[in-house]
Amino acid sequence: MSSVPAAADVDRLWIGLPSPISDRVGAGGHPCQGLWWAPRDSSPRVAVIATHYNVDFSEHYLAPFLAARGLGFLGWNTRFRGDEIHFLLDQALVEIGVGVRWLRDHAGVDHVVLLGNSGGGSLMAAYQSEAVEPVVRPAPGMRLAAGLDQLVAGDAFIALAAHSGRPEVLTAWMDPSVVDETDPITAAPDLDLWNPHNGPPYTQEFVTRYRQAQRDRNNRITAWAQDQLTRLEGTPAGDRLFTVPRVWADPRMVDPTLEPTQREPNSCYAGDPHWANYSVWGIGTCCTLRSWLSMWSLETSQCQAAPHLAKVTVPSLVINADADTGVFPSDAEAIAGALASPDKTVMSMAGEHYFRQPAGARDAVADRIVDWIAERFKV
Repeated sequence: MSSVPAAADVDRLWIGLPSPISDRVGAGGHPCQGLWWAPRDSSPRVAVIATHYNVDFSEHYLAPFLAARGLGFLGWNTRFRGDEIHFLLDQALVEIGVGVRWLRDHAGVDHVVLLGNSGGGSLMAAYQSEAVEPVVRPAPGMRLAAGLDQLVAGDAFIALAAHSGRPEVLTAWMDPSVVDETDPITAAPDLDLWNPHNGPPYTQEFVTRYRQAQRDRNNRITAWAQDQLTRLEGTPAGDRLFTVPRVWADPRMVDPTLEPTQREPNSCYAGDPHWANYSVWGIGTCCTLRSWLSMWSLETSQCQAAPHLAKVTVPSLVINADADTGVFPSDAEAIAGALASPDKTVMSMAGEHYFRQPAGARDAVADRIVDWIAERFKV
């Protein structure tokens, strides 16, 4: 495993800020929070900011590695850290903007690099897109968040082991054999990934039919959510919670002959895919009607990366992890293909999703990122 740089080389500063949407909550916490990592005894001219839809990135694994190499790093969280259930894109973008503006106005950096890691890839692309050409719509029945028209664009974009978009990754992982969304067990045999009659290995015919059934399931949930919003309009409720079972069923998790890489066979981020698929863990497992339509729906979500990447013209770096069990080379290829930047670099590096393995993987990634940034900006 990569050794973490010595604490003596890096300073950390806790940042808590209000947003244009709200000030502190009753208990005292700010909606926008994070950690500023910087090299000791120097003021970095270039800073990286990383934010995710719901994962706490304040102590992001790359922060000490990049700070020890002379960059600033803001591990930044919006109000939706740990609160995926209520995610709304326009509000999240406004609060990412709070972090970017802090880097410009208070940290005094000359250049801001947007780091889209894992699910954060499409989120940071959406931020840059909205900063240069606003198009984001409010959630049904809501107004756009205050401050959305005041975002400050980044100077470069990095997609690191990034998914193609929130609706895309959920749909690729969804179990299309679900017969009843309220029944976690029953499975349609002809679409059951663990029915030995289907494989593995899986035929191209099965995979094609399976992928279409995944899209169909996503669209059925969207239609149901839209109908429910209509039904609840004008009632005291206005929205509701619901669950989405069985979301660890990408055939590539089970069959390593599909899009071969260095990944461990029959594995996913939660361990064994069969166990994970029937567990209560997973992305998108609990939603409101509006958060489904905002984040997960193929039909209505604005969290798909491609439309935003088409407006990202700043220098861009795409790094694929060659042993990732949830992001695949086709994801990196899709991101690179959608980027509008005339200056884009695409590479694959040794490591699983978080580059914990092999030994030295995080050092290698940090070195490559710093070298790439130094070729374009004065570090």
